[in-house]
Amino acid sequence: MISIGRRAADVTLAITSLLSVLLLGTTAGPCLAQATSSSFDHMQLLAASAANPDGASDSVITDHPTDTGAAASGAPQVGLPPEDSGWHFAVSPYLWFPGVHGTIGALGREVSVHATPGDLLSNFRFGLMGAFEARYKRIVLPLDLMWIRLEDDKALPFPNLMATKAKITGSELLLAPKIGYRLLNEERITIDALTGFRYWHVSENLKFVPSNLNLNFSSSQNLVDPLVGGRVQLGLTPKIVANILGDVGGWGTGSQLEYQVAGVLGYKIKPKWTLQAGYRYLSIDYRNGGTVVYLITSGVIFGATIELR
Repeated sequence: MISIGRRAADVTLAITSLLSVLLLGTTAGPCLAQATSSSFDHMQLLAASAANPDGASDSVITDHPTDTGAAASGAPQVGLPPEDSGWHFAVSPYLWFPGVHGTIGALGREVSVHATPGDLLSNFRFGLMGAFEARYKRIVLPLDLMWIRLEDDKALPFPNLMATKAKITGSELLLAPKIGYRLLNEERITIDALTGFRYWHVSENLKFVPSNLNLNFSSSQNLVDPLVGGRVQLGLTPKIVANILGDVGGWGTGSQLEYQVAGVLGYKIKPKWTLQAGYRYLSIDYRNGGTVVYLITSGVIFGATIELR
């Protein structure tokens, strides 16, 4: 328990330090080069809402904030935060292709687990992945959902048994609603502080076919972890944005520790459409009543953000 507590503290401190350094660097350092508000707003991390959706689209900003041409076109002036009011919504379907490795155990026994992205895809049967976000001024309300179902069957090497084939089905549901506040809202950078929870539901079903002995088993696990975290969006060019997010939670409430880190690049193809690609890393350490689930799920992620309003 001491080592788990230290690890939780280290992960929490690392994520908090990252956000603090980024915030201090943006407030104390020189401003980044100017870009239009809409060119940055429409490139979001999966389900991130537009930072400045009411700004002018594809307007050229001059070096002088009092330039009459810029004022006439409605472009935001240099050094001034853009105006923003009302509700804004965005939806972000995505596909995550992870591998999984770690340890699972029950009844005092533990086994090592290692599955490549190809292994998971070969047993994939159905899934839903996506995110949604609502924002009102500086209040952000992101929601992330992932549900997948895996299935496999193997012939048994015992021809004299009534059951000749074992079929196993597993499903996993992750639901993470959060609420946050936009600490920094500039033309080329936004920083959000977030809190919320992640709900896990994992179920397993083992069935022998055919079987007249009712040798079928099913089980499920549920847990809820509180989370704290944040995200940073950096405009690199008028059409490209870099996004970083992270969260950490658990601390013995549901799991001993869970944390997530992700980085995504977005490219705007239309005023309200942004394509994204990146990498996502999710770790959980759950121990309860002899059940052990220590798994790391990580891999590439592809998606798109569509601004609804």
